[in-house]
Amino acid sequence: MTSHSRETPQFFLTAPSPCPYLPGQEERKVFTHLVGRRAGELNDILTHGGFRRSQTIAYRPACETCRACVSVRVPVDGFEPSRSFKRILKANADLVGTVGVNQATSDQYSLFRRYLDSRHADGGMIDMTVLDYAMMVEDSHIETRVVEYRRRGPDTFINGRGAGPLIAVCLTDVLADGLSMVYSFYDPDMADRSLGSFVILDHIARARQMGLPYVYLGYWVEGSRKMAYKARFMPQERLLSQGWVRVEE
Repeated sequence: MTSHSRETPQFFLTAPSPCPYLPGQEERKVFTHLVGRRAGELNDILTHGGFRRSQTIAYRPACETCRACVSVRVPVDGFEPSRSFKRILKANADLVGTVGVNQATSDQYSLFRRYLDSRHADGGMIDMTVLDYAMMVEDSHIETRVVEYRRRGPDTFINGRGAGPLIAVCLTDVLADGLSMVYSFYDPDMADRSLGSFVILDHIARARQMGLPYVYLGYWVEGSRKMAYKARFMPQERLLSQGWVRVEE
């Protein structure tokens, strides 16, 4: 019998299941566990190879007949906001993001539930309990942060924190070469603010300040309305068969 060290990743393949992005397609995923001393190093390597993290699992699509899921990252130094992005930044200039440890709160879960019920009522996460949410946020063996966005308050200039109700949240992994946006959600009643795009723009600015070259956006799926917004962040790099390829438009 052979024994495997927790430091040596083992990869597994899921059974086929209906694709959440393309009707009529089935998806399979290859995955491994992110645990132990080398979890952060392994996550960096796997992210470069197109994997995403969910709690202590790193996964990527391994579909037999489809290659529609494409990993996307934004090169920070080459990014300049378009006119529409500048309008979004201006519309949200009254918001400030505060970076904290990956600890779940009741405020976060309340906003998370409202977001799911309004935007993803037919999605796979709709039945998540408060315990499920806490696991999503806190179950990580790598450097993970939560960015909370609130309106600027009278003391923001002094303490750097926003005030009032929670408006948006992003669960973010800090990699050796960038920020990986694991999951974000926001107030569904503030559609005019384009908060999803604003949070990405804010992470691009944060990565630049931190001297990190990339912001990882996860998978873009051509033909999927749910993923179409990611193609707006140009230039970007997409992981194709020949490696990361820069796309200008």
